[in-house]
Amino acid sequence: MKNLCVFCGSSAGNNPVYSRTAIELGRYLAGRSINLVYGGGDVGLMGILSSCIMENGGHVTGIIPELLHAMVPHKKISELIVVRDMHERKSLMYRMSDAFLCMPGGIGSLDELMESFTWQQLGYHSKPVCVLNVNGYYSALINQFKFMVAEGFLRREHLDSLIVTDRIDGLFELLESFKVKHLSKIDR
Repeated sequence: MKNLCVFCGSSAGNNPVYSRTAIELGRYLAGRSINLVYGGGDVGLMGILSSCIMENGGHVTGIIPELLHAMVPHKKISELIVVRDMHERKSLMYRMSDAFLCMPGGIGSLDELMESFTWQQLGYHSKPVCVLNVNGYYSALINQFKFMVAEGFLRREHLDSLIVTDRIDGLFELLESFKVKHLSKIDR
């Protein structure tokens, strides 16, 4: 694994545990020579994570749409790619990455998580998708997924392919041992 795409907030959140986790993850990635692919911003958890990786000698590739590039401040990162729109951004992030990790964030992070998880389920990619459930941030979402399984709208095998952890320690062992199971949407 060389490139990890991280979805995370352009805000830092109200609890300092989110910022501390971004710093911990940044050190973890830089220490393992894992390149960060992310949304390109210099604010919130995005800025904390990317700054930490750069400060620790890592490599950071930011991908940002033109509209956000005009609104969001940027700092020195290894590479900043400006694209037309969000669709192009996500497509390039998905192509460049070996795995996906979603930290706490807003609706944009949730959108990116849902799309990467959906694409995995449908077989558009076979890469690991992981939720870093810091401070129980995504517990309600995971419970919603379990309810979807119970109600027959999500297959258990698909939910089982989503990696959920609240720890950075051992994260790459989880990602590297991942094996996707692509199932037909019509087989029940």
